[in-house]
Amino acid sequence: LQELERQYPELITPDSPTQRVGGAPREGFVKVRHSSPMLSLDNAFNEAELRDFDRRVRELLGGEPYRYVAELKLDGVSMAARYENGVLVRAITRGDGIEGEDVTENARTIRSIPLRIESRWPAIEVRGEVIMTKRAFERLNAERAAQGLPLYANPRNSAAGSLRVLDPKITAERKLDYYAYFLLGPDGQPLLDSHWECLQELERMQFKVNPHRKLCNTVDEVLEFALAWEQRRHELPYETDGLVVKVDSTAQWARLGWTAKAPRWAIAYKFTAQQAETVLENIEVQVGRTGVLTPVAHLRPVQVGGVTVSRATLHNEDEIKRLGVQIGDVVLIERSGDVIPKVVRVVRPGENRRPFVMPKQCPVCGGKVVREEGEVASRCINTSCPARLKESIRHFASRGVMDIDGLGEALIDQLVDRGLVKSIADLYRLRVEDLLPLERMGRKLATKIIKNIDASRQRPLPRVLAGLGIPFVGERTAQFLAETFGSLDAIAQADVETLMTAPEVGPKVARSIYDFFREPRNKELVERLRQEGLQFEYKPVERRGGPLEGLTFVLTGTLPNLSRAEARKLIEDAGGKVTDSVSRKTNYVVAGADPGSKLDRARELGIPVIDEAKLLEMIRGQAA
Repeated sequence: LQELERQYPELITPDSPTQRVGGAPREGFVKVRHSSPMLSLDNAFNEAELRDFDRRVRELLGGEPYRYVAELKLDGVSMAARYENGVLVRAITRGDGIEGEDVTENARTIRSIPLRIESRWPAIEVRGEVIMTKRAFERLNAERAAQGLPLYANPRNSAAGSLRVLDPKITAERKLDYYAYFLLGPDGQPLLDSHWECLQELERMQFKVNPHRKLCNTVDEVLEFALAWEQRRHELPYETDGLVVKVDSTAQWARLGWTAKAPRWAIAYKFTAQQAETVLENIEVQVGRTGVLTPVAHLRPVQVGGVTVSRATLHNEDEIKRLGVQIGDVVLIERSGDVIPKVVRVVRPGENRRPFVMPKQCPVCGGKVVREEGEVASRCINTSCPARLKESIRHFASRGVMDIDGLGEALIDQLVDRGLVKSIADLYRLRVEDLLPLERMGRKLATKIIKNIDASRQRPLPRVLAGLGIPFVGERTAQFLAETFGSLDAIAQADVETLMTAPEVGPKVARSIYDFFREPRNKELVERLRQEGLQFEYKPVERRGGPLEGLTFVLTGTLPNLSRAEARKLIEDAGGKVTDSVSRKTNYVVAGADPGSKLDRARELGIPVIDEAKLLEMIRGQAA
């Protein structure tokens, strides 16, 4: 069939079996707006919090009968799959909930995602979870260990990484799975009156749906179902850390509504963290990219929830003192979801226990270690420390930042240890010939890595800014800074007060940014990156067709759930514009508690005043 399609490409159909194999690697992923926001869920960590959720539902529905659908919560990556005339046409990651990345070619390689379905609707959207089973995860890590590659921390991280690789053939090799949990129309609204019936309809269309679910008439039935699976979760082929509990009636969803971040008709009920006893055999100190020394417990390997745990974080010197833990002690460790395992307490002291002492010299470079007054962290102050450089490169190359595929931990170690890279900027001077002498490196792989490094020159300014490793500046803050100032030079030249005009940038963050750009070593790095052609100017993403397109808003007062910055971003992501003053060109004023003079001005001009709930309805595409 592949040979036939090569000869006659016009015969290729979207549901052809050859589409499961994966096409050519791409340069990057295109951003796509969701039909309706893919929001996260609020959490209930115990019975009392779940009953409190039930009480709120009961009060909001005013005594109206309701029931719940309880489903085991899959620990993976949310993805929306769109079908037109029964054919898969697009798959989109959750992203920030407003827009995600188009991963259609990768999604086609997942066997449990039908390429063609029998649907009674011309267009539908199926939302679900991409996961990696425990067995597939163990196999993948065994293969990576054999190749000398860094291991994935957990199935969730490996599923996320596998879905977003640029080469679909790699996704195909990872044996991902997909479980559907929402059936929506092209407008992002439910197609049936009952969520339970939606799940049954998805099964009829040959989607995998979690079989471990129950229709519950009371919250007591939900808790009974939760308790049964909490005790049996180790039997499952996949990771789960709780239940998703949803009101069954989709008409009641609309009446219960949403907060800024989550629906009021659903909640995630978390199982208690999984624990085990083992021996703390040693404490190793790791050095991060900012020089922070972090003690890590080396443990006698032990099974915790079906996963072998041999390391756990101890955070800092004060935490070790608080726990009273020493090397040789029997300790209780805890693992919850994708969180790094941690030491909870000492079960019993070891016979030959010995105390841990935070080193006064860096264990990597021998440089001086200091602990500033009022801080819990001890730091290596040597800016040339190899450990700091390695962590800086790992951060710079990571998926959420410059996304340099192939630049993994083992390769970074070799590049730094052999003196090939002494600064992030040195990455852009590497040649294929420089990589060939390295371990497990052939010409094909070396060529691919150099190509990926070169492609990263085109990453937008927010990613470059996040990649610099400025303390307290992550991806979100970098985005706000780029939008506010428009260029890296403008950010670098701004004083502390000016920096604070950017959303979510307070005095601490502003001072950190200001100090960073006045450090000679950092100035030199920025100039070298400029010479290598990285993007120093911000190019706004053009967004078309959002539900708020062409509308201008003014915000006043304190909103019940959204910060001013979050409201602004939601409006702008939906195609709207936010201004600081009310004029005749203003379409809506969004008012919260204690509004200022802007509210009076809006009333003078007859401009509609709405609250946060109405704004969120408009963003979801409901009538204004």
